[in-house]
Amino acid sequence: MAAADPPPRGEAAPALKRSASIDRIPADARRILHRLAGDLWGGDVDPGALAVSQLRGAMTNEVFRITWPGGEAEGNGPRKVLVRIYGRGVEVFFDRADEVRTFECMSRHGQGPRLLGRFANGRVEEFINARTLSAADLRDPEMSALIARKLREFHDLDMPGPRDVSLWQRLKRWLGEARDRCSEEESNQFQLNKLGDEISVLEKTLSGLQQSVGFCHNDLQYGNIMIYEETRQVTLIDYEYASFNPVAFDIANHFCEMAADYHTSTPHVLDFTKYPDTGEQRRFVEAYLSSAGKKPTDGEVEELLGLIAKYTLASHLFWGLWGIISVSHRH
Repeated sequence: MAAADPPPRGEAAPALKRSASIDRIPADARRILHRLAGDLWGGDVDPGALAVSQLRGAMTNEVFRITWPGGEAEGNGPRKVLVRIYGRGVEVFFDRADEVRTFECMSRHGQGPRLLGRFANGRVEEFINARTLSAADLRDPEMSALIARKLREFHDLDMPGPRDVSLWQRLKRWLGEARDRCSEEESNQFQLNKLGDEISVLEKTLSGLQQSVGFCHNDLQYGNIMIYEETRQVTLIDYEYASFNPVAFDIANHFCEMAADYHTSTPHVLDFTKYPDTGEQRRFVEAYLSSAGKKPTDGEVEELLGLIAKYTLASHLFWGLWGIISVSHRH
């Protein structure tokens, strides 16, 4: 297991597509597509005439782009939807029922794609005609400011349920899963016997600090951020890991993602020379805090920057444990 490379987490970075048969789509999903043809475009279409392309790069789900024939020729723009078939065995990472409720709530809030239908093991979503960001985009000053403002909006969403921080319980649960799946040799190699104490120390230290808690994305890599080029509007997608957490953790994770490129031959290797420097961090935090309509003080900026630096440690633990579990799951 130790020698295997963990897969990239990119859920929405369909750099490559391949044709697929409509038979790959479950029958109950095909019935939804047939209904949508009438509800959205007032037509009846042979399901066999639908163009089906599987989007590559998704790990936890199978994702298909469905295109209706003739839509673009009629001048109405492309008629496309997304069919997402849920993967198996991901319950170790998140509760699928919670993720579905989050997606539905996001849809009602006007965030991300609209929900068009649900079937037994998946859903049909609006196809977003926006561009998925690249690794390089995260370093662009204008793009970074847009992401910062969007992230503040995301954190301030009025989501249902208790606002309890999920980070520490999730880390402890994942550590238990990692221990169960590893041999004694692997456990020693990853020093899993020490991580429980490290998580507890980090929790005690960080939980005692004054900080803002919001609804966090928890996986803000470039493949989960899209932009409408004409309006420069940013949207965040894929909420499998979303939950209430300290907002500094979400920003810390995003900063760590600036060191990642999941479209290389070594997607699991992070290049921390690309981690944002002090100036980049400050600009992001200033854009984040000022998006509420009030210019932040230097003290407020420094306080959040200090918290973010500490929460990078939690981010490394978070995805390190994820990688160990993911590799064992694949094998």
